Amino acid sequence: MISLITPCFNSEKTIEATIRSVYEQTYTNFEYIIVDGGSTDNTVSIIEKWIPLFEGRLSYISEADKGIYDAMNKGINMAQGNLIGIVNSDDWYEKNTVELVTKHYTGADYEVVYGMQRTVSGSKEIMVFIKNHEFLPDNMITHPTCFVTKKTYQDFGYFDLTYRSSADYDFMLKIFLNKKVKFTPVYSILSNFAAGGMSSGQVGIRENARIKLKYGIISNKKSKFIIVKSHLYEFLTKKK
Repeated sequence: MISLITPCFNSEKTIEATIRSVYEQTYTNFEYIIVDGGSTDNTVSIIEKWIPLFEGRLSYISEADKGIYDAMNKGINMAQGNLIGIVNSDDWYEKNTVELVTKHYTGADYEVVYGMQRTVSGSKEIMVFIKNHEFLPDNMITHPTCFVTKKTYQDFGYFDLTYRSSADYDFMLKIFLNKKVKFTPVYSILSNFAAGGMSSGQVGIRENARIKLKYGIISNKKSKFIIVKSHLYEFLTKKK
């Protein structure tokens, strides 16, 4: 079985498209868990509208949390599947995403199946790409496409809540450097990503620098240079 998780908060404008993309999957042996952070808009009523259509495969919780990674960790704790995929409330899967993932999954205890990501802005396609996991020390792979075995989370740890936007990079880099986790690429589009999130900004750049320093990929001097440059860029941009 596959577990699919959507963290959300005040997502009434986008979450229905996300839910629909899960409902329309060609592979149906999955559970869908939505972790809402206590939304004050119509997010929960939209979720509840879909519950009967999933015929027992959709469950949700709605309570205050400590941010998106806390919501992801809650969902992972609840998940019963062998593989866990996380689709954010403004992203959506292709109809055959889960089917493709199950076909490529080798059955390893520690495994990450990931694929190609379509990045969009509004209704316009910006790019379609995949980043090979061998280059994780340089940049993050396409996290919205990733399906990670439950045992990997159980044995290597969940997302570190000290990061605001790069806990996914910290997690992937940690398990990659461990060398015990198998990474399996899928050369098909698995997820559609809405551009403009926090991780694409300067917060993500600074956190990535700290993560690379933590794992010995860059020097303290290089990390400080990147962080100072990022703050300077942010300051000059705000002044314009």
